[in-house]
Amino acid sequence: MEALRNGDRKEFARLVDTFSTPIYRLALKILGDPQDAEDILQETFIKALSALPTFEGRSSLSTWLYRIAVNEALMMLRRRKPETLLTENDGGDEESGNGESTYLIDWCCLPEEELLSEEARQFLDHAIAQLPENLRLVFWLRDVEGLSIKETAEALGLSETNVKTRLLRARLRLRELLSDYYRERMEVRREEDAN
Repeated sequence: MEALRNGDRKEFARLVDTFSTPIYRLALKILGDPQDAEDILQETFIKALSALPTFEGRSSLSTWLYRIAVNEALMMLRRRKPETLLTENDGGDEESGNGESTYLIDWCCLPEEELLSEEARQFLDHAIAQLPENLRLVFWLRDVEGLSIKETAEALGLSETNVKTRLLRARLRLRELLSDYYRERMEVRREEDAN
């Protein structure tokens, strides 16, 4: 950290090498456009470089970089569509469904190759993209990038309780979407087995 604060170029290059891929993936998930993700990646490291002397170390360096990237990506989204905001208030349950009960399929009987197929992975990516932005960001940072609840909260400027709530909602919504997908797969499999 001291070398970074003192402007050591090799150390900064190592920082960029270490965090470029996860920050790019995060920006791509938020924005959905490779060029915009590249712009956010570049802007993140430019801002980090200029702010390194004032970095207090209250969070980890990775959390700090994620926070910069999320802020930059959200600012880009707001410029595109001003009504999109990531807020602390989760009182409105617009993303938690319409109150109808959902039938969740038991996937135990599907062969592993079906669960891990390229088509299933593509559907999962599509399902993640369908999540509302506030749920998608929490899910991506926590379950895909592997940040802790605390780090995710710091990166998004939310309380840990709010992160846990959003994460639960994201996982439940994904389970609903995947249940629909696998229900169809099981029906096809039953039809094939019957013939």
